[in-house]
Amino acid sequence: MDRVVLVTGACGGIGSVLCERFVEAGDTVLALDIDAAALQALSARLGAQQGADKIVPVAVDLGDAAAVQQAVAAAVAQRGPVDVLVANAGAALGASLATTDAVSWQRDIHLNLNGTYHTVEAVRASMIERQRGALVLIGSVNGLAALGHPAYSAAKAGLISYTKALAIELGRHGIRANIVCPGTVKTQAWQARVDKNPQVFEDLKKWYPLRDFATPDDIADAVLFLASPQARVITGVALPVDGGLMAGNRLMAQELTLESF
Repeated sequence: MDRVVLVTGACGGIGSVLCERFVEAGDTVLALDIDAAALQALSARLGAQQGADKIVPVAVDLGDAAAVQQAVAAAVAQRGPVDVLVANAGAALGASLATTDAVSWQRDIHLNLNGTYHTVEAVRASMIERQRGALVLIGSVNGLAALGHPAYSAAKAGLISYTKALAIELGRHGIRANIVCPGTVKTQAWQARVDKNPQVFEDLKKWYPLRDFATPDDIADAVLFLASPQARVITGVALPVDGGLMAGNRLMAQELTLESF
């Protein structure tokens, strides 16, 4: 589509697929990640497939607002202003309140919430100036219900509110803002849990009405749609991509109704 797309968390399981899909669609991707070596490997792989001019590595820590501004400005100077921002970077530390301390709480909030804010700020003025743009944030079902990782969940819930603020304040400038909320996605981020319980995915299936989990490509499908002209009047939406998890609790419903379904 010949847009400039900024993807954060570009080297993760979802981020790398997002980069690949946007490049395949004909866009130029500014791939932002803190891991410079992984960025170079991603750039080499996608460049070999689609052309080196289609991907620009941007190595920066999203926690440093000034550094993010500078790094994005340098990439924009090479390839032009950002048309689409996909704020994908995120991570979770403390799995429960009992294992969360002040340090892990601050780290989760700073990366997942503040880091996204820093990224949006790096592109917001340019989008307003050009009177167009699409912001797609990556949240989580953890922002919609209590599912563990309380600091991460609080940050993701904050992103939903932030997305709505962006939608109502920037809409008059032709800028749309939406947030995708994945459920379980089979990526490397789950490896520690798989190491603890190799059957973790089978155990979780009973909670999902579709008895299946999203793949990174499923998340990318939702993101590419929300970033596209086909979604031109969709803004302020929190879209679960979760196999039906947020639709309700089937197991509890069975016990309440004394029916099996």
